[in-house]
Amino acid sequence: MDSPILLSLAPVSHDLGGFKVHRTLPHKLRTMVGPFIFFDQMGPARLGVDEGIDVRPHPHINLATVTYLFEGAIDHRDSLGTVQRIEPGAVNLMTAGSGIAHSERSPADQRSRGPALDGIQTWLALPRATEEQGPAFEHVAADRLPWIEGDGVRLNLIMGEAYGARSPVTQHSPTLYAAIDLAPGAALELEGEADERALYLLEGDAGVDGHSLEVMHLVLLAPGHKPVLRSERGARMILCGGAPMDGERHVWWNFVSSSRERINEAKRAWKAGEFTLPPDDHDEWIPIPEIPKTVSYP
Repeated sequence: MDSPILLSLAPVSHDLGGFKVHRTLPHKLRTMVGPFIFFDQMGPARLGVDEGIDVRPHPHINLATVTYLFEGAIDHRDSLGTVQRIEPGAVNLMTAGSGIAHSERSPADQRSRGPALDGIQTWLALPRATEEQGPAFEHVAADRLPWIEGDGVRLNLIMGEAYGARSPVTQHSPTLYAAIDLAPGAALELEGEADERALYLLEGDAGVDGHSLEVMHLVLLAPGHKPVLRSERGARMILCGGAPMDGERHVWWNFVSSSRERINEAKRAWKAGEFTLPPDDHDEWIPIPEIPKTVSYP
């Protein structure tokens, strides 16, 4: 039988002082899986008392960011005037469209006891026809997301449709995004409707049709297969994917677009101070780097 695994992408890890970020997309072997063009695991980490994350205001264009936490909390502020705390199990969807700036910081009550940080942040490319839509922000509370449970399996459907359920989170293109917990000895047959799918093992042990998964690797699954996911000792993982995007996307720093010229214009506009900053977080911002850590691959 053909292997259900097409490719396994190893992460690049960055130490941000007190915690690490493990990035598997974009990768030199694969830029996107469905609309997912950026995949970061934040932590898991425990910061010291009176410490926290402070991601100063920075810009985005032509993408949507999705933040999902397992532990900890983050205060989001953006140039639309949004102020939103995200906690485990909820979803923050920020659509940059024609341009937005935002910041992400640990809440004060978390800093006082030493904040935890454990979560996934992804970027979704927008379809060409809607890349320049107006910016928007959407928060969906944890109790509004569907849970599929049974036989040692718990699946939280973050975006899209699966197993007869549908997430209320907005999709700009067909998207599949779920957090899966497997108890020891549990198994789950993965649905095959999404054209492109990938699994990311956060912790524990798991395999698909007898092929073992590596922790912190993004594993692309063959289209059309309905492989069986199993764990002997228990596992926590992410399933993501969706329909292929309508053409190549370029990535430079925090900018994603189908047009290199559009990215160059965004770089110029940020340098010139033409982006609006969050109303209550505008005294400092992140300057454009000379050599960004995230760039497009040929």
